[in-house]
Amino acid sequence: MNTHPSPTQARAGGPLAGIRVLELGQLIAGPFAAKTLADFGADVIKIEPPDGGDPLRKWRLLRDGTSVWWEVQSRNKRSVRADLRSADGQALVRRLAAEADVLIENFKPGTLESWGLGWDALHALNPRLVMLRLSGYGQTGPYAHKPGFGILGEAMGGLRYLTGEPGRVPVRTGVSIGDSIAALHGVIGVLLALYHRDARGGQGQMVDVALYESVFNLMESLLPEYDAFGVVRERAGSALPGIAPSNAYRCRPGADGQDSYVLIGGNGDGIFRRLMRAIGRDDLAQDPDLAHNDGRARRAAELDAAIEAWTRDRSVDEVIAALDAADVPVGKIYTAADIATDPQYHARGMVLPSTDREGRPLKVPGIVPKLSDTPGALRHPAPRLGEHDADVASATGWPRPRSAQAK
Repeated sequence: MNTHPSPTQARAGGPLAGIRVLELGQLIAGPFAAKTLADFGADVIKIEPPDGGDPLRKWRLLRDGTSVWWEVQSRNKRSVRADLRSADGQALVRRLAAEADVLIENFKPGTLESWGLGWDALHALNPRLVMLRLSGYGQTGPYAHKPGFGILGEAMGGLRYLTGEPGRVPVRTGVSIGDSIAALHGVIGVLLALYHRDARGGQGQMVDVALYESVFNLMESLLPEYDAFGVVRERAGSALPGIAPSNAYRCRPGADGQDSYVLIGGNGDGIFRRLMRAIGRDDLAQDPDLAHNDGRARRAAELDAAIEAWTRDRSVDEVIAALDAADVPVGKIYTAADIATDPQYHARGMVLPSTDREGRPLKVPGIVPKLSDTPGALRHPAPRLGEHDADVASATGWPRPRSAQAK
């Protein structure tokens, strides 16, 4: 029987306190969605393969054999080992799913059905269950059976074609952005489904999220521009086509002799005039043809040249100081080192000191979004593989967190 936390309990444990999540996914999209729910109080049990666990434990840079990425992606979760190909593993999933609020999976469509754990079976077992299914192409359609990774979702969704310099090979972003975008769409879907169930008296439902659709959802006017004008948007480097001036501008090289740049967004009408006055080009500020964006877009190259003629004789810090004083949006291009020491990041708790299960300190990304009354929290570090096997084995139903057991 489902119970709902009181406002006091929710405030103490986060807005999702009392929500039970069973995570069957691996690597990025499914676990990222579960991590977001866990940050806000959901009790997440992560099912991992017995032979090594989630492969993310070994991705990118390792500290004493474990990825530091794992410490971010699996914080606030519990780890239980189970082979989902086995009868025992499938029985465990059914037992936990019978009392769960949410189940998250990102296997190739049809995989859970082959194990007797598909939507129809689990919905019959628990009509209140919300099942988030993340895949490359969705659960239906001619591509549903194909394996899909984030890079393919980014490409099919239209992002990859737009990324890079004109005339050069399309490039990927430096992170698995397609997976993360899909995960966040999944979180939205889960919260909508929980609201329908709990506030509207509905049943649980399946949330079907495709990576390519999630990326495509962010593509702004890409499709209507093609439909209305036959225009295929092309790569434009650091510029923002049709919106001007907005670009990266070269500054005086730093002390290390390396090229340096600032990003300037001068595309608002009033902002443009302030920018032009700040760089000593009042003639452009007063030009009636440049009063609105359509006119500026036609002369974007001229405006970029005027701005860079000013920035290239100044350091990044000098440019930022001058444009801050003029109330023009400006900023440098941050590295990880810049993030780690930036006062804005620290003031908003976005560089979060933590410790891993071995007690070693580690700075991790903070929690977003910021809620004024029921904020998220880092309650405990990422688990060791199978750390919570005993808790689940000894429970007849959904096991209580250890903190609750100790009371």
